[in-house]
Amino acid sequence: MGISVINVQRDIILDAVRNTARGEWKVLVIDEATKKLIDNVVKEDDILNENVTNIEQIEHRRPVNKDMDAVYILSPLPHIVDCLMADFQRRRYRKSHLVWTALLEAPERRRIDSSQSAREQIGEFKTLSVDFFPRESHLITFRDPWSFPVLFHPACNHLVRGHMHELTKKIVSICISLGEYPSIRYYRPKNPSHEASVLSTHLARFVQEELDAYAQYHEDFPAPSNRPRGALFITDRSMDLYSPLIHEFTYQAMAHDLLPIKEGDKVLYKTVIKQGEPDEEEKEMEIGEKDKIWVENRHRHMKDTIEKLMEDFQKFIDENPHFTNTSADANSLNAIKDMLAGLPQFQELKESYSLHLNMAQECMNIFQKHKLPDIASVEQTLATGLDEDYRKPKNLADDLVRLLDDENVAPTDRLRLILLYTLYRDGLLQGDTLKLLAHAQLPPQDEEIIQNLELLGARVHKPLKDSKPPPQPLFGKKQAPTTATEEYALSRFEPSLKLMLECHVKGTLDQSVFPFTKPQLDAPDGASGLDNQSQASLRSAKPTWARGRLSSIEPRQRIIIFMAGGATYAEARSCYEISKSSSRDVFLATSHMVTPSLFLRQVSDLSADKRRLDIPAERPKPRAPQHLFEPEPAPKPTAQAAPPPRPKVPPTAAMASMTLSPGRTPSNGGKGSGPPPVPKKQDKKDKKDEKKKRHFFSHKKE
Repeated sequence: MGISVINVQRDIILDAVRNTARGEWKVLVIDEATKKLIDNVVKEDDILNENVTNIEQIEHRRPVNKDMDAVYILSPLPHIVDCLMADFQRRRYRKSHLVWTALLEAPERRRIDSSQSAREQIGEFKTLSVDFFPRESHLITFRDPWSFPVLFHPACNHLVRGHMHELTKKIVSICISLGEYPSIRYYRPKNPSHEASVLSTHLARFVQEELDAYAQYHEDFPAPSNRPRGALFITDRSMDLYSPLIHEFTYQAMAHDLLPIKEGDKVLYKTVIKQGEPDEEEKEMEIGEKDKIWVENRHRHMKDTIEKLMEDFQKFIDENPHFTNTSADANSLNAIKDMLAGLPQFQELKESYSLHLNMAQECMNIFQKHKLPDIASVEQTLATGLDEDYRKPKNLADDLVRLLDDENVAPTDRLRLILLYTLYRDGLLQGDTLKLLAHAQLPPQDEEIIQNLELLGARVHKPLKDSKPPPQPLFGKKQAPTTATEEYALSRFEPSLKLMLECHVKGTLDQSVFPFTKPQLDAPDGASGLDNQSQASLRSAKPTWARGRLSSIEPRQRIIIFMAGGATYAEARSCYEISKSSSRDVFLATSHMVTPSLFLRQVSDLSADKRRLDIPAERPKPRAPQHLFEPEPAPKPTAQAAPPPRPKVPPTAAMASMTLSPGRTPSNGGKGSGPPPVPKKQDKKDKKDEKKKRHFFSHKKE
């Protein structure tokens, strides 16, 4: 699907290593944060192939290497600058070439510029703008789940400005890496009731100012291109509270919702491989872009995913009949798993199929056991406001209470239903909320989670006589499809992000809800005007006829969406779908990916004591390791070489004078075998001193 942001960042990093200290053998020095950035997209062998002798971490103990240049790829953090200054003070390398992952703040830059030793040793100084983590070809995260409480917790107001400054730098880094100087639009709620309603407005303004400043100081940005000018949308979690709560039945979203998938530097799932074999084992397997089966199926409905797995496996069997039991038929998940046991020659393929077959089967087991079809039917009606026939729903409260009373429905699913019903009704009487919690047999403290939705713009409680009209949906309701099966009836809901993108593509996006940051960019249809100009036309006055033959191949516009407060996998899928249907490249960027369980926990934390959340911004600032400032240990004196041992001479003379007769004196005057002579007093003293010395050294501790 066109460009991949993973490859974009990988090429930027490798080009920096290749073109810095070009032609010289060099050491690459990184820090803990840049190590994670680099490991995410670049293999170590690819770096070592660029004339790099070894990779060192600046916080670790390292040898002095004054005969070789060093290329530093560093985070622009104060304690990392401290580590760097310690290296300059020690003159650790011959020449130092500095590459920063983001713009270095002015105070830290002045520290370096004012240092005599730094000026003498610095060869190059550049900024890459790569401070973000591409997770998929069109999905970027900042790996920062703490962004949610900082932005929405009432006690974190003093942290918001600094955090938005950090978000601004990362969003601008994405634009620079993609070569985009986009028009910027942001989400502005119609009738806001929560304090964080201005979040997107302020963030969009900060990003616009930062991009303008970058373009002012970089005349070559953006690079000339006949690609239409990109678009950047700044929005936040409050735009769509249904998406993090609803059950999704596409493979990726369903798996992350139902299965214990471990999120970290890598996405891991523990499964059993070589099942039924003597060497059966439990193994954590990575789920990512390298897994072709995952990439191909992650956005498919689970029903289609299972069918595709069976179809692909049957195709493999047909192409390799000599490896399998030809009488078997891959018509069920269990049949395929049995056949996999007979494929020892295809270990990697076996493990990949085993992983996804186990995940799909476990998802379907939970789907049936916890009555997800019945739950999803009610959820879809609550989220869309329409029943399966696309009509106004009837008896919805009765259906809800029946599910809340069902012991097969998991407690978290009951809470999700109550939250969705609260959103659907635009608030409930407080007594009704407590009754629903009692039906669901949920603890009273779960009412705090419902109450905390107000911090995200939801209306939770309303008076008995409520004269307020029901809120209008952000986007109009869709018409009923011509054909719909029972499986897909449970997937009627579409995230607001997808509807926003569809309106943008059509040019019908409401400018009162999604205004531009610069009024002069406004166009009547929301998508014409400067949005459709090429990037080159921003800096040059070349007429459109001067573009030449390149315009015969229509380039794809790039759209970047930043979702503050976390994005869902349904929203990520929507970006791929719009990319495919509109011939555009749509990238989703967010602080972190949100699953329903994580969303419930984070909303619950909005009323918790802030100190319990362990927000990184309030932790003690990291400091450079003390060992970097300690003097180098003096070189150990080399031990004096012992004289070479004398060559042993065979005792031929002594052997010739030996006798077996006792008491005989040798004829040549040699010593006989009689009693040894008594040593003199001086000899005793010498031997005593020697013994003391041996005794001292033999007990010396290592």
